[in-house]
Amino acid sequence: MFVKDRMSKHPLTVNGDTSVSETHKYMLEQKVRHLPVVDKTGRMIGLVTDGDLLKAEPSSATSLSVWEIHSLLDKVTAKDVMVKEVITTTEDTPIEEAAGLLLDHKIGCLPVLREDKLVGIITESDIFRTFLEMFAARQKGLRITMEVPDREGELARVSQAIAGQGGYIAACGVFMSEDPTKWGLVLKVRNVNREVLVDSLSKIEGANILDTREA
Repeated sequence: MFVKDRMSKHPLTVNGDTSVSETHKYMLEQKVRHLPVVDKTGRMIGLVTDGDLLKAEPSSATSLSVWEIHSLLDKVTAKDVMVKEVITTTEDTPIEEAAGLLLDHKIGCLPVLREDKLVGIITESDIFRTFLEMFAARQKGLRITMEVPDREGELARVSQAIAGQGGYIAACGVFMSEDPTKWGLVLKVRNVNREVLVDSLSKIEGANILDTREA
């Protein structure tokens, strides 16, 4: 799965000369938290976030009148408050690498560029939705968390045990175990009896069932 599979392909943008007031209004209307800023040729020159706009607004302790505040904000533009050094990604970047960029840099979105042209945007919400899909979180089934030995053919043994009871795997994820000799598995399994399957998986040498639940 790549960024192009989960990005918004027609991202909303704002012109750099748009006032902060209009930019804020547009973001509220469109229910977005990030807007790429473009120049008159459509080239991306920065990124503005709802946090940037809040920083640009006068403090509640200001002595300015409401009219003075609005007049001030009308003079401040998107290019005045935008982030100029924007971290971006490409369409063919693996989705997990994009997630790593968001996490490492503590940011909420990545504009997607193709030869310096803005072709999309992927946000933390897109990553969360992908996470839910990969774990079949909103689909019915038996959710199993287990540890298995870190050795060749272990996943095949788990799959065979499930298939042997007439079940099938709807989703599968792995995680690091506290035991360095093992690794963790999270499975969403369907069409199988819970007790029968747990008994079958428990017979795998070195396997440890941590949790089972209908989800």
